[in-house]
Amino acid sequence: MTDRPIVPVILSGGAGSRLWPASRSRQPKQLLSLVEERTMLLMTIQRTDAVPAAGAPLIVCNESQRSGVERELAKSRHPGAALVLEPVGRNTAPATAAAALQLTADGTDPILFVMPADHVIRDEQAFRRAVDLAAGFAEQGYLLTFGIDPTGPETGYGYIRFGNRLAEGVHIVEEFREKPDAATAEGYLSTGRYLWNSGMFMFRASRFLAELEAHAPDVLDAARAALAGAEHDGSATRLDETAFAAAPSISIDYAVMEHTTSAAVVPIRTGWSDVGSWTALWELGRQDDDGNVIVGDVEIFDVRNSYVRSGGRLVTAIGLDDVVIVDTPDATLVSHRDRSQDVKVIVDRLREQGRTEIDTDGAELRPWGRFTTLDRGPGHRVLRLRLEPGATMPLRTHDNRSEHWIVVSGTARVHVGETTRLVPEHGSVFVPAGTLHQMENPSETDPLEVIEVGFGTAGEEEEG
Repeated sequence: MTDRPIVPVILSGGAGSRLWPASRSRQPKQLLSLVEERTMLLMTIQRTDAVPAAGAPLIVCNESQRSGVERELAKSRHPGAALVLEPVGRNTAPATAAAALQLTADGTDPILFVMPADHVIRDEQAFRRAVDLAAGFAEQGYLLTFGIDPTGPETGYGYIRFGNRLAEGVHIVEEFREKPDAATAEGYLSTGRYLWNSGMFMFRASRFLAELEAHAPDVLDAARAALAGAEHDGSATRLDETAFAAAPSISIDYAVMEHTTSAAVVPIRTGWSDVGSWTALWELGRQDDDGNVIVGDVEIFDVRNSYVRSGGRLVTAIGLDDVVIVDTPDATLVSHRDRSQDVKVIVDRLREQGRTEIDTDGAELRPWGRFTTLDRGPGHRVLRLRLEPGATMPLRTHDNRSEHWIVVSGTARVHVGETTRLVPEHGSVFVPAGTLHQMENPSETDPLEVIEVGFGTAGEEEEG
């Protein structure tokens, strides 16, 4: 335990490409409800609330993900939590360096609890006990990592070899090992001295910065320059792009943990998963009597041990074993379940071809909800808007575009010019060009779905 404040630093910049086509760079897996109704980011934010002495989190994310992150924060106890916006991805060490510098700028030296935004932890009581234990050693100057007690010879994780015990439940780190092949992983498990590397860390901010200075000064220099040239927008700090892009793309493990003489590990068994593939979601899901996990509008016959997910339209399958089928509005994935890690190969190929399907499925997140482009052409566009309960869109006007709003479900409160009225389900309203307008969802429990048909030449700006 420690009396020093603990700041959760949640790293939310990843694209989750191994969960494509559900996960896209502009709406990655941490912003999706893949495991339960909550997104994994919200699960992570709320998990930190159980940590004693923990304050509001600081979230590091990509600029394009800001709206989605702010939407999830609005559902938590920390709607105004600080954001650090990365102009480009540079892995975990530069991201954490920028967070540490910002959090120590006022002369304080909090303990940082660094964690990815997209992990699942089932046993949160065990998680809390591990964090309590680690905090005391972080106070003493150790750099802690959390090692997962392995349940099998997994080849998709890095490994930590632990050494002598510092105290009950805490060991020194002898070595980090990269993802092994199956035979090597079997050998690791046979020794009883290896843990999976969870990618979660805890240390005093000043200790981490000192280790960076000693072992990766180029990372620290780039983070300092990026923060010095940063722009501030409310609770968000937008790092300078040129300076941050100069940082090497390197993980905390490589930059610091493999070099420091103060690394320690807390072994934990918490029902942990990094949700790194569709197979992981199959393992986490509720399987039927045939071993299938079914999500959405799906009809199957003679299918076993498979994961089948529909993002809206009907998906059917017959006579298949050990497959993954994921259908979205603009792309479909079919894979053997044992090859689901190779989705990244497809994503890399699509990126080389300049395909936009790796970035978005047409939906764009906003603090008030999201919109999906259904059709677009010269002089018109059709959107489907979803406003979350209690949400309000910004007040705005379009000089050269008129809009028709048709309520699909729910009730909308609309402001058009000087008029305010409620529009019920299946009702509609016309917004003339050049008129101030705004839409609200007055319900505190149900989302509002609206079709917007716009005519005119107002440009290609997005909904705010």
